[in-house]
Amino acid sequence: MQHKEDSPGTRREIRSKYRELILSVQKNREDMLSASNNKLTEVLEKANKLFQDVRQPREAALDAQLLVVTTDLGNEKASQLSAEGASFDSVAFTEHLLSYMGLKRLTNGEDGQQNGAAFGYLPQDAWQKVAQRAENCFRAAPSFHYMMGSFHAEPPSPKQRIERQRKAPTKEVKRMMPTQLKKMGDSHQEATEKEVERILGYLKKYYQDDPTSPIFYYEFVIDPNSFSRTVENIFHTSFLIRDGLARMYLNSDRLPCIAPVEEGEVEAGGSSIRKQCIVSISPKLWKEIKEAYDIRNELIQPE
Repeated sequence: MQHKEDSPGTRREIRSKYRELILSVQKNREDMLSASNNKLTEVLEKANKLFQDVRQPREAALDAQLLVVTTDLGNEKASQLSAEGASFDSVAFTEHLLSYMGLKRLTNGEDGQQNGAAFGYLPQDAWQKVAQRAENCFRAAPSFHYMMGSFHAEPPSPKQRIERQRKAPTKEVKRMMPTQLKKMGDSHQEATEKEVERILGYLKKYYQDDPTSPIFYYEFVIDPNSFSRTVENIFHTSFLIRDGLARMYLNSDRLPCIAPVEEGEVEAGGSSIRKQCIVSISPKLWKEIKEAYDIRNELIQPE
């Protein structure tokens, strides 16, 4: 039985509210950075209430996108606040370091000051003194070296290659393809083309229902009730990618997505560059993907 939160209308409404929150944060960026209001907190509270109805990966991806935007904004807002506590003083650190190294300051009679700045010279062992103090922070293990001993290693002598007598070439025998096997191959090819066209129809249908939302690749090809049908879906979908009828890309969360290629995007004569990849799946990985994407219903209906 399908839950109310899993209905297409409810999911579409949730995605719309997430996009409104993301757009609101981007438009009112300066107001939310102000310390005199709690607009950023109000957005996060709305997102928490909205996340309670999230059940599918598409809505979870929008929630992650909103979280990234609000996190960057919160980090920038925190950096603008005055932090309590001591800060690093580079001038004071330099003075302490020079004193530790034994800086010999020049007197006024020796041109020791120029434009209000003090000058001097360091002893020869100044940097060695700093190195001895710093080496306590680096507990490096001694390096190993090989002990060859008194024996001189010689390379092994190459083995003599023994040539084997080649067999006399036999006469080529013409093998006739059985007529029945050829007919089976033709029928299998026709069935494959028919299945590829059927899957392309599902892809176009889901894309036209909501063109602004990405179609996750694994959500499209995974059949939660059958591992064998999942393998067949991946196999037939690869023909769409190879023939330029569909394209794959990574969204902002680095998740693979798939979309149909419009007729205007395909070059004339099929001269577009073909891109291929290898997709492997096992029963264990199939179960893990189902749980990660919370896939309950198949998008490609079996015949």
